[in-house]
Amino acid sequence: MSRILTADEFVASIEQAKATGDWRHMFSIIPYFDFLGLRLEMKGSHMICILPEDKKFIGNPTLPALHGGVVGAFLESTALVHLLKTQEVTRLPKIINITVEYLRSAKPVETYAEAVITKPGRRIANMRIEAWQTDRKKPVAAAHANFLVS
Repeated sequence: MSRILTADEFVASIEQAKATGDWRHMFSIIPYFDFLGLRLEMKGSHMICILPEDKKFIGNPTLPALHGGVVGAFLESTALVHLLKTQEVTRLPKIINITVEYLRSAKPVETYAEAVITKPGRRIANMRIEAWQTDRKKPVAAAHANFLVS
């Protein structure tokens, strides 16, 4: 079990990830990100989070389909990563609320998500997140979320 970081160590880890572009260490210190196996890729100016294919995420084995909780957690995690990467962070942003729209069954394959800040604020950031699999034009889920950022 890893130890809990101080606020200064956490911010230093974020700054190091921003400087090097390598977010693997940052993802490894957030246990749920590590459990999900999240990866981050840059596609031009777009930051894409990737949820790997893994049978432990299957919620309905008869379809098979990803568990809705995993999809929701992936959307929330993508939003958090976007905030950590693009904003000046002195502490971990806290989720205020999230509304997830499940648009179609998510197959147990590699899944991608991208977040955008729709309204940045001094205290609250409003975000939109979208997840897709093989075709970006056919999202499997989308979400609106608000985070406390200060």
